[in-house]
Amino acid sequence: MVVFAFCDALTRDAQGMPALWPVNAIGAAGLLHLTPIRRLWLLAVCVATQVVGHALAGDPWGLVAIYTLLDTTESVLLALIAARATRGRARIRGVREALLLIATAAPVSAMMASIGAVLTTFALGRDFGTVFVGWLFCNVLGMAIALPATLVLLDDYKWARSRQAGPWVKAVVYGLVAAATLAAFARVAGWMAFLVFPAAMLAAFRLGPKGAAWSVVIVAALAMPLFALGESTTGGASGWTAIDQIRLGQVFITLMFLTTLTSALSIYREDRLKELMARRNRHLAAARERAQAANKAKSEFLATMSHELRTPLNSVLGFANVIGETEQLSAEGRRRVALIAASGRSLVTLVDDLLAFARLEAGRFELAPQPVNPLTLVRETAGIVAADAERKGLELTLALAGDERAKFLLDPNRLRQVVLNLLNNAVKFTSKGAVQVTAEITEAAGGHAFRLDVRDSGIGMSAAEMERIFERFSQADGSIGRRFGGTGLGLAISRSLLDLMGGEIGVESAPGEGARFWVTLPLGPLQAASPELAAPDATRSAGARVLVVDDHPMNRELCKLLLELEGHQVAMAEDGEEAVQMATEHDFDVILMDVRMPKMDGLAATRAIRALGGPRAQTPIIAVTAEALPEQVSRCREAGMVDHVAKPIAQSQLSEAVHRWLPH
Repeated sequence: MVVFAFCDALTRDAQGMPALWPVNAIGAAGLLHLTPIRRLWLLAVCVATQVVGHALAGDPWGLVAIYTLLDTTESVLLALIAARATRGRARIRGVREALLLIATAAPVSAMMASIGAVLTTFALGRDFGTVFVGWLFCNVLGMAIALPATLVLLDDYKWARSRQAGPWVKAVVYGLVAAATLAAFARVAGWMAFLVFPAAMLAAFRLGPKGAAWSVVIVAALAMPLFALGESTTGGASGWTAIDQIRLGQVFITLMFLTTLTSALSIYREDRLKELMARRNRHLAAARERAQAANKAKSEFLATMSHELRTPLNSVLGFANVIGETEQLSAEGRRRVALIAASGRSLVTLVDDLLAFARLEAGRFELAPQPVNPLTLVRETAGIVAADAERKGLELTLALAGDERAKFLLDPNRLRQVVLNLLNNAVKFTSKGAVQVTAEITEAAGGHAFRLDVRDSGIGMSAAEMERIFERFSQADGSIGRRFGGTGLGLAISRSLLDLMGGEIGVESAPGEGARFWVTLPLGPLQAASPELAAPDATRSAGARVLVVDDHPMNRELCKLLLELEGHQVAMAEDGEEAVQMATEHDFDVILMDVRMPKMDGLAATRAIRALGGPRAQTPIIAVTAEALPEQVSRCREAGMVDHVAKPIAQSQLSEAVHRWLPH
């Protein structure tokens, strides 16, 4: 009502038409934000205000009816168009939305101006062109200013979180806008509208879109009365009426508002992007922390499970092997002990496969290249599976081509794992016939190459089965796991390991005709020969003094039994504290140290022994532990241990490690 009274009283031309008319745009913005009931009340108030206002101004009742009907209709249509332009959100959050709103609303004003001009021409005899131009000019400019400004002011969104300003800052900025407006337009000597732009831009930059909206309200509220009352001039142009100045002022205010609003919305968009980027970075950091925590928990779980599984397997395998070698058993009893040992070895293989696969999936698998000969490695690995092949009545043949004295830089443990996997599979899936192993070293571009072929006369595979045989947790068909056991990880791990080493693996097979697995691996150039270590002398170990440190009674008993079978003198300690005390009081040739123990663990005990000083501090300490992950082995060596034997303990491994570190 205030805006209606202001515009109708101060800007009315000779035709009774206001030169400034933002009322319809303000009404449309109100219709967008109010509830349905309040929209009806708003329409009723608008209609009553129109009728009373025009009647008091002395307009004919026909003109009152035309103005009221068309203005109300325009408000409703503008509300519908604004809802479509803002996608039902009744807000402006971007430059595109503001321009689209103005562009789509302008035709509505043009249509209402045409209808109004036609009606007033026929009903009241008014000039069509004059009415149309006046109506269109005041409505379009009023809509271009009032509709976006009102939508911005009614939006309760915190436009610029990074640009929050206190009430004093707002008062100062808006005061500058008002002062610039008065200085620009309240002059007789000239028109200095350019003074308004810096103040309005400051409001837009400092206070955001709402600052731009309030600035246009302040400028219009101060400038329009000055134009209407003749207190301003257009720079001395003759023939300019107050209505002409009002229209010129509207053009200026429209351009100023669009410029400042565009700048404010662009700044808001930049702030919004920064905020979204910061939020995304926070989410990424939180996700990274969760992933790291999950990875750490996974690693701890794997380490714990590896330790807890290997500890009982150590006793199962160790005592089964001792019973089979030392006790007088019947043939059936020996067969049953062999079954226990075989089952234990299968469990160890499953644990090793799962751990290796988890490390490969996590990208934490690292190669440890050493100068070795792959042919020698194949020969040693074939010796491991020879006993299993013999028990099944299979003929295991080995054909090697190349110099077994040549050394190449590669990871022997990882290549041994691949070869052992292929040989174990060949023996496992072959019930009768033969397993043929062919390996050769050939010259190739850039050095040498290693090729391995493993052929069997087993169950074979179809083409479809060969396509998925290298996938994780996959076997040829569901019955394979039930008949032969296994996780289906071995070949997947082998392919991943060969990928790391730059090699390839493939298979050729047919159902019932066996399978041929092949491996190719680049070896690079020959490595310089290194002096050979003297072979361990078994006689020098007789009577060696060995300290076994382990908190598990069965592990201590097993180690003591294995060592005494070789003629060693064995002392035992239950934890790290007792081990340090015994190492302080007695001389030992070798100490076998478990890692995970109560009171004082093996790492702390090793550091304490190394800190004793003197010859006893130099006693070789070998880790004999179920902690077999690479990082755990590294921690053992960092603590001062000289070697590592993983549980379950193989007698040959334990014997070799003890012999290696006994004094000559």
